[in-house]
Amino acid sequence: MKKDRVYIFDTTLRDGEQALASSLSVVEKIQIAKQLERMKVDIIEAGFPVSSPGDFNSVQTIAKEIKNCTIAGLARAVEKDIKAAADAVRLAKRPRIHTFLGTSKLHREKKLRKDQDAIVEMAVSAVKYARRFCDDVEFSCEDTGRTEPEFLFRIVEAVIKAGAGTVNLPDTVGYTVPTEFKRIISSVFANVPNIDKAIISVHCHNDLGMAVANSITAVECGARQIECTVNGIGERAGNCSLEEVVMAMKVRQSLLKVDTNIDTKEIMRSSRLVSRLCNMPVQPNKAVVGANAFAHSSGIHQDGVLKEKTTYEIMRPGDIGLSENQLNLTSRSGRHVIKHRLEKLGYGEKDYKLEDIYTKFLELADKKGSVYDDDLEALVVLKEGASQDTYSIDYLNVTSGTKVIPTATIIIKSAKGLVQEAATGDGPVDAACKAIERATGISVNLTDYRISSNTGGKEAVGCVNIIAQYGDYRLHGVGLSTDIVEASALAYLNVINKVVRLCEVRKAKKKK
Repeated sequence: MKKDRVYIFDTTLRDGEQALASSLSVVEKIQIAKQLERMKVDIIEAGFPVSSPGDFNSVQTIAKEIKNCTIAGLARAVEKDIKAAADAVRLAKRPRIHTFLGTSKLHREKKLRKDQDAIVEMAVSAVKYARRFCDDVEFSCEDTGRTEPEFLFRIVEAVIKAGAGTVNLPDTVGYTVPTEFKRIISSVFANVPNIDKAIISVHCHNDLGMAVANSITAVECGARQIECTVNGIGERAGNCSLEEVVMAMKVRQSLLKVDTNIDTKEIMRSSRLVSRLCNMPVQPNKAVVGANAFAHSSGIHQDGVLKEKTTYEIMRPGDIGLSENQLNLTSRSGRHVIKHRLEKLGYGEKDYKLEDIYTKFLELADKKGSVYDDDLEALVVLKEGASQDTYSIDYLNVTSGTKVIPTATIIIKSAKGLVQEAATGDGPVDAACKAIERATGISVNLTDYRISSNTGGKEAVGCVNIIAQYGDYRLHGVGLSTDIVEASALAYLNVINKVVRLCEVRKAKKKK
């Protein structure tokens, strides 16, 4: 093992899944596991095999499918659990059994009702039993953060002697702060004679928002495995966030002097996949993968980024798999960013008067909040009142349900008359959008879709906001209705109308 290498142990499929309203299917777990493999995580904790037949099956399937990661199954320090974990990971190219036991006084007395000697005996027996099935055994001292130091030293030494190649020291309830966690991890290294015979791992929870900070602190003390999850999902307030802790080590490598094997360009794809399959939206201000992580709204910041990106960006969007940063056009934006964006859209200084455009832009930004590419280009080319909608919905009928193929029939009204089309889709919204595409002959790439409630009660008005890409253009559409399928169709048609306007803009520009 290289001293500067930190192993990434991903527990999205185990600890992360525990936070979900409903379990992931085996197919969904395989999707996530394969993406984790692409991202080159070192260890995938695939589940808790003894907990249910479904979990056993998913761990076993992942163990067969994944070839480039160690596959771990979790087990309590009892033979039944360990045997189930061993059977589940048996076919893995690199199997691991991960067994755990509460070590803090609180866990010993209130949960396990056993004294220190009995706990040590259970831990040692569990590790020895696991070693009968697997050479790679990890032992976790559950609730390390509240375990008495002398007892912690004793049990860590004992499980290493019994054959544990990795010893995990979890801050199970997110209780410690970095200075305290540093003292705990450092004291283990200083007081366990055989500490060099095992990799020391940490598994930090985020109850006080300290999970990433505590994990990095542990690495500074000598820990060489971090247990984490994509998007930081997990029990209660979640786990140490994989993307945050990995990028912290990458960005501050000169200070921390450690590295991981992670392909960071797969981070954004992993985040989006987990968010979608787990139905857990990522908050916009989330570090590294949030929608605003590389977005700049302040005019001062935008000016700095246009001159030199590192003035306000400590990492590059490309490092995590994003193509570029995002300069939000709002009332806080300055003239420089308006000029920059118009240049991107193909307009030179001779095509417009910046002061006139900027005045109109501020008026529009005060009304709309965010101004998109089509809005900005319209300010340059189109005259006021020339941007009325080309298409509107005259009729919409959607059918969907169990064992029914979602189908949408739509009649679109325009100056040319009525056009009727029908389409099927993966769901009612997808069917409606495809029917609109057929009726108008225009399609866009939907990149973001969000539903919110504008009012309360059963008859709440649903608001659908979508972001779509059309060529190099980023367009925003919105739709309101008490029926979310109708609201979605209206939002999609809103974008289609903006595409039509873009085409008008291009024609008008050519005539100038």
